Amino acid sequence: MNRHSVVLIISVVILAAFAAAVFFYSSSQSPQQAQAPGSTVQEPERKSELGGGQLVRFHSPVFGPAQAPVTIVEFFDPSCEACRAFHPYVKQILTENPKDVRLVLRYVLFHQGSEEVARMLEAARKQNLHEQVLEAVLKAQPGWHDDPKVAEAWAAAERVGLDLEQARQDMHTPSVDAVLETDMQDVKAVGVRGTPTFFVNGRALSEFGPEPLRRLVSSEVAKARE
Repeated sequence: MNRHSVVLIISVVILAAFAAAVFFYSSSQSPQQAQAPGSTVQEPERKSELGGGQLVRFHSPVFGPAQAPVTIVEFFDPSCEACRAFHPYVKQILTENPKDVRLVLRYVLFHQGSEEVARMLEAARKQNLHEQVLEAVLKAQPGWHDDPKVAEAWAAAERVGLDLEQARQDMHTPSVDAVLETDMQDVKAVGVRGTPTFFVNGRALSEFGPEPLRRLVSSEVAKARE
């Protein structure tokens, strides 16, 4: 075998080895690693806003302008007497800042009757009566607070126009189940132990009371206007 033949054989062997290496390397890549340059991986569906996804959910009731720069998140139990007492102050803060502040309610089910009324409120949303029913059941709360059937809450809701038959059907749908399940999961994740619990633009209200809440909101509004 002459020198030319030896060189040719060695070249063929080297090329074959290189081709095999490329084949095995390509086969070992995951589908994502093997994408063509410049392609994108579809982003996971966004589930929430603020607080790492545990403060605001897209299903949450919202009061005030959707694009307001300041968001109050209230972890709210409809059977909680303190939530009822706070409600007029929260409404006043919204009235004082009609373009700058929105309120997001998250349900907390710590008390007797809380789940029934939270389900009623979600059913009222389907009839575009959430705010009216919320006001009515809070006003009537002393009459149903200790009643597991929350009869006075239902009566109050009916007085403001809620179709009770339809509401009793809607309140046990999978979508309502999902809202309450997600909210209670977030209650645990955030560490809510009492109601109402407030966050303003993700900042926890460290001093409990209407005036501390007002000051925190005012501070965030001032920052937004800078």
